[in-house]
Amino acid sequence: MSVGTSSAPGARDARHPSAARPGDLAELGIDPDQLPEGLVVADEHGLVICFNAAAERITAVPAADALGQRLDKALPLEDLEGRRWWQLTDPYGGLAIRVRQPERNLLLPGGREVLVSARYVRAAPTGPVRRVVVSLRDTEARRRTERSHAELIATVAHELRSPLTSVKGFTATLLAKWERFTDDQKRLMLETVDADADRVTRLIAELLDISRIDSGRLELRRQPVDIGAAVGRHIQAYVAAGLPADRFLLRLEQPLPDLWADPDKIDQVLSNLLENAVRHGEGTVTIDITPAASPREGEDTGTSVTVSDEGAGIPEESMNRVFTRFWRGSKRGGTGLGLYIVKGIVEAHGGTITVGRAPGGGAEFRFTLPVSAPAYLT
Repeated sequence: MSVGTSSAPGARDARHPSAARPGDLAELGIDPDQLPEGLVVADEHGLVICFNAAAERITAVPAADALGQRLDKALPLEDLEGRRWWQLTDPYGGLAIRVRQPERNLLLPGGREVLVSARYVRAAPTGPVRRVVVSLRDTEARRRTERSHAELIATVAHELRSPLTSVKGFTATLLAKWERFTDDQKRLMLETVDADADRVTRLIAELLDISRIDSGRLELRRQPVDIGAAVGRHIQAYVAAGLPADRFLLRLEQPLPDLWADPDKIDQVLSNLLENAVRHGEGTVTIDITPAASPREGEDTGTSVTVSDEGAGIPEESMNRVFTRFWRGSKRGGTGLGLYIVKGIVEAHGGTITVGRAPGGGAEFRFTLPVSAPAYLT
């Protein structure tokens, strides 16, 4: 049985202003037009009594044209095989025990995809349908997610191909012609294999971090962290690797509040920000560590770390994309995932991170962490 067209005496006037406010929403003081998703409601006769603003936007059908129309006329939906959805599901004449239709992809006239789910409201468990409540969602958000996942897969495949090709090439060559190479040649090849294996390991670690950040499962093991000492260790490592000591300037403002954080994750943040400043910036890399207002409500103080350089900086038009996936500030390598992970780690600690232009003209990254001391210390 298709959607009915009955207009029995006493039926509610679908074009009456109150018709756009189903009882439950009106009792809660909620206007359907305030809902972020499309809402379409049909009465017991199959006539549309609610067609909110989001439904107008998604379907491109004015509410004035939809209200009072049969549901299958106001919302002509087809499945991906071209079958008419309302005839297929038959909400008013189908199974008396059915209460819902799960969300699925359907097509509007013109072929536009929407995500549709429906709820059948009955006066009794197997009684006639009093209302059909339809939820509409645009598929654009899902498409963006799918594109992002596709980009991630393509980036990972590209980044893995180079080191794995190198590893395979050198190991195959060594196995086939071991005796032909000198010890120095063998060492060089093995060092290259070792460096490429490290590169693959780092990429896999980045992927795991992204997965945990996106799913909200990034675990933190908080303990006291000496942020000044942590920065000092990174600077010493760069100096040991051959960079001049005067390339770095560390400034600490005392006294600093005690900071409770995950030391490994904070090291990851510092490593990424300092590597960016060294690789992409120029001149002196300045690290300022100061007390700051806590970004977390209920705490007075936090710790702020600012990393700045004297290079060309980040173009103004790119500032809002710095912490997104795959953003690269230059052509000097990298997966474009590091700053996305940095932002995820900082926010998992309850902190904030910003990017701007340094006084010397380069890039300036500033993150602020709450103290996050355990309750028994406060």
